[in-house]
Amino acid sequence: MKNASILLFMCSALFTAGSLADSREGEDIEVQVNMIGENIIIDLEFSVPATRQEVWDVLIDFDGMADFVSNLKESKVVSVSEDSFTIFQRGAATYGPVSFPFESTREVRLTPHHKIRTSLISGNMHKLEGMTYLIEEDGQTRVTHRTDAIPKIWIPAAVGKIFIEHEMREQFNEMRNEIIRRKKAKSDQAGSDRYLQTTAKYQNTFDRLLVSRFS
Repeated sequence: MKNASILLFMCSALFTAGSLADSREGEDIEVQVNMIGENIIIDLEFSVPATRQEVWDVLIDFDGMADFVSNLKESKVVSVSEDSFTIFQRGAATYGPVSFPFESTREVRLTPHHKIRTSLISGNMHKLEGMTYLIEEDGQTRVTHRTDAIPKIWIPAAVGKIFIEHEMREQFNEMRNEIIRRKKAKSDQAGSDRYLQTTAKYQNTFDRLLVSRFS
């Protein structure tokens, strides 16, 4: 019965795929899904016009990630050790009229501004490992990511690929949008600060001229 429900869920996703394809964002994000036996390997790559530091700050913002990744209901750091920390995330992968809830507790290890490695501690997957690399080139940062997963439920390959590709593309596109939003906010703030500094400078000059004229 459980597998039948999952099959119905995945077939429903396949049925809606054609009508939703035109509305998907982030089509330039390359996503490749390979299902080998029970293993699901996902390779993803995209570029963003931001520094590696700006990209890094968003990708490791686990406490704030539920604010800008729509399929997350909760995301938080639950413990920190000397060389790693533990995160908890829960949410629902949604495609059309159907939704698949998920949750995981994972260990995160960082090589600052270069590599993010995650591994499953507990959750509704048998295996969930992720590796993300950041490479700065030509004024942009290229992000490459690989997920190696084994779900606890059987997923038909044909429809599973469509569903997973959609979810991964949507999730990383929302992260990219957040990177760009923060970069713009920082630029706007810097512009505002420069304006205030310039205004203050001219005001000081004007004040000195008034003093010298009437003294």
